[in-house]
Formats: sequence, C-alpha cells, structure tokens
Amino acid sequence: MAHPKRRTSKSKKKMRRSHHALLEKAISVCSYCGEMLISHRVCSECGYYNGRPVLKSAEDV
Repeated sequence: MAHPKRRTSKSKKKMRRSHHALLEKAISVCSYCGEMLISHRVCSECGYYNGRPVLKSAEDV
C-alpha cells in the first residue's frame, strides 16, 4: 500500500479544502405572491412554482 513520502503542509491542506466552504442559499421572490423563497422550490405560501399551481391549498379544496 502506498504511503506519502512527506507530510502534507498546512498550506497545501487548506488550499485543497478551499472549495469545501458552505454557500449561502439563493433566495428569490415568488412571482405569484411576492413571498421570499429558496430558488427552485415550490412556494410554501401559495403553492406555485414557475408561475403554475403545483400544490393544492386549503382555499382550493
């Protein structure tokens, strides 16, 4: 089994892990009701996604 010849320095280790940081969630506005929501998700307030109704609300039933 292969073993590293030298210890990985702190600098090299941190450079390799530079892409592991958490990103902020992309927030957008619902085009139907104007509520803030996470991108590419159904609006929890009105049940619309991309301008079309996806979920049935209590008012529709």
